[in-house]
Amino acid sequence: SAFFSLVIVLAFSPMVEYVLGYTSVFRLMDMMNLEQPLLQRLMIEAPGTYHHSLVVSNLVEAGARRIGADSLLAKGAALYHDIGKLKNPEYFIENQYGSKNKHDKLAPSMSALILISHVKKGVEMAREHNLGEEIIDLIQQHHGTSLISWFYNKAVEKAGTKENKKIREEAFRYPGPKPQTKEAGLILLADVVEASSRTLVEPTPSR
Repeated sequence: SAFFSLVIVLAFSPMVEYVLGYTSVFRLMDMMNLEQPLLQRLMIEAPGTYHHSLVVSNLVEAGARRIGADSLLAKGAALYHDIGKLKNPEYFIENQYGSKNKHDKLAPSMSALILISHVKKGVEMAREHNLGEEIIDLIQQHHGTSLISWFYNKAVEKAGTKENKKIREEAFRYPGPKPQTKEAGLILLADVVEASSRTLVEPTPSR
């Protein structure tokens, strides 16, 4: 009976996960296999984002263990948090490798729109690949409602020479929601830390 119970659980768990939107430990472990097609695409089409995601996932896993969060869920979601960048990988600095920045020719508002869209596209791709609602929620929350300050300040600076031109801050904010769980908060923090370290002109341990 124990053997048949195990067989039944393994046979029906994928259907239960799909119906209830639940991601089991087995499913998470399978998703974290770097041979997964979506992760393979990320490695080939957006190698900078792929490396960024690996570093973020390791940071998140360590943080989750330290504060008693779900380290498996956090690490799994961190690997997929930026899959939306597959749509326009060349517009993200980690994939440019010294080439001309495509944002130089765009208005700040358009640049912000492209950056913001990677969250929505990531959610859409996660649904297409049945990653589960827990992963989808974490992808959706990984920037919270933070301000894309670089392009916002650039827009304000450009508008400074034009009278009666007011820049809407909302147009430069991610739609959110803000992180609702420890795991989402960890991904947001690790994402910011890793991305900020890439922008240092002269990176040193102390900086």
